[in-house]
Amino acid sequence: MTADPSTCSSGAAELTSVVRQYYGSTLTSSDDLRTTACCDATAVPPELRPLLARLHPEVLSRYYGCGLVAPPLLEGARVLDLGCGSGRDAYLLAQLVGPSGEVVGVDMTPEQLAVANRHREYHAEQFGYANVRFVAGIIEQLDQLHLEPASFDLVISNCVVNLSTDKLEVLQGVRQLLKPGGEFYFADVYADRRIPEALRQDPVLYGECLSGALYWNDFRRLAQQAGFLDPRLVADRPLAITDPDLAAKTGEIRFFSATYRLFRIDGLEDACEDHGQAVIYRGTIPAYPHLLRFDQHHAIETGRVFPVCGNTYRMLAESRLAPHFSFIGDFSHHYGLFPGCGGALPFTSASTGSACC
Repeated sequence: MTADPSTCSSGAAELTSVVRQYYGSTLTSSDDLRTTACCDATAVPPELRPLLARLHPEVLSRYYGCGLVAPPLLEGARVLDLGCGSGRDAYLLAQLVGPSGEVVGVDMTPEQLAVANRHREYHAEQFGYANVRFVAGIIEQLDQLHLEPASFDLVISNCVVNLSTDKLEVLQGVRQLLKPGGEFYFADVYADRRIPEALRQDPVLYGECLSGALYWNDFRRLAQQAGFLDPRLVADRPLAITDPDLAAKTGEIRFFSATYRLFRIDGLEDACEDHGQAVIYRGTIPAYPHLLRFDQHHAIETGRVFPVCGNTYRMLAESRLAPHFSFIGDFSHHYGLFPGCGGALPFTSASTGSACC
């Protein structure tokens, strides 16, 4: 476990201090960023734009996310936002979960939490209810924040896990807090290779969400080690390093912003196995009447019999998505591996992605 900076190893403590300073005082707004890594270039769906328009300008100006972390079907859900910062995602999700839901934000940077807390009353007046609270803490120490295990329907994080000095501890902590069938839906930065140690110690590259990025295949391994056996890529985009000094340091390393969804479902298989199963989407999820994009390889049309592997079958059947599907088949037969389930770089924006069931 990564301990508090006062007791952890000097290297981890130094990086933690760097991150706290970078997001607490070095950056005063998203305009201060030197790369496109920690900024949201993802198109905001039309249905969410009015919700963002209701947020306080200061909260919006101190936003450093790299993706959109608002999956459907959140009404009444209990959500945890790791590295919530000034609270943009927390206040956005607060409107999606509604008065019967709750959003808890966790962050270690006092300056960012001060912004988030300063506008709680403002947002309660805007929404007509108060369902957001913020907790000071380190995401490697989720077990010390007095949060009830298996109590969250959804955990989100937006360009934060790469800043962690112990990513396995974060993933394990998240899994403990999720309800069975709950999911970790998060955007982060990944690399096409392992980052050299010298770059990992660069304070600007680390603060800009680059040198702490995981090699994508190491992320997959860590996720499986933490119990998330089948991480699902939802979306990705390449990152441009426009600062010439930083570009010279990173050389040929390619970086990607990617959104993954990881379900807490025990007993998933570590590959896409074919059991002859299929699902039918009923078209009943709001804003998705004709097509639901579950992940990058599953665009499920309404009313169509859609073959799926055993893991996808269970992710749909054992999560909040279940009422919106009909399910065909069971696990009594096995027909081998789905064709195209390979191990190449998965990001479509790299033009070398692999298809999977």
